[in-house]
Amino acid sequence: MTGLLTDAVTFAATPPQTVPAWGPVLPTYIPVDVDIDAVTGAVATYAVSAPAPAMPGLRAVVHEARDDGVNLKIVVVETDPPIDTPLRDIATLVGREYSDATVLVVSPSYAGTYSPQFDRVTLEAGEDVAKTGDPVVSAQNFLHQLTTPTFPWTAFTMVLLVVVVAAAVGTRALQHRANSAAEPQAAEVDPVA
Repeated sequence: MTGLLTDAVTFAATPPQTVPAWGPVLPTYIPVDVDIDAVTGAVATYAVSAPAPAMPGLRAVVHEARDDGVNLKIVVVETDPPIDTPLRDIATLVGREYSDATVLVVSPSYAGTYSPQFDRVTLEAGEDVAKTGDPVVSAQNFLHQLTTPTFPWTAFTMVLLVVVVAAAVGTRALQHRANSAAEPQAAEVDPVA
């Protein structure tokens, strides 16, 4: 019993944590060939961290994004990591430096994102079209995906639900009226009494 009491006192005495103890602390994996200090420095200066040939095209995409109301930061990783998770980790690390930024990280075959502005479904749709192998085309596709209006599925579903309920109520009302009209006629035809 004393062990349980000691554990309870120890648990109560621990300070509250801002990060759940069971979750990982990001970034969990940055590839060894990525100099994260150089990346964050380039992003701070140019909003882009990429090889020199891609810089003009990517900076044009960043300016286009700004005109569309998106604070976009782009990072190009020249080699593919073994899996795509490190790209999201890099995006998260860069994104935490800018509270309103959407970050796109691309490699030749993968893409990773971070954004407080867009939901994960939109970001993943953008990631899907950003896997082109050409960083400028990838960034343009990603921005186009973010800025293209989506079909209002929620409103459509609600309207469709109202129409279906109204049709069901109307059908039931017509059935009830037809049954009510048929009962007096059946009584006149059937002289059982």
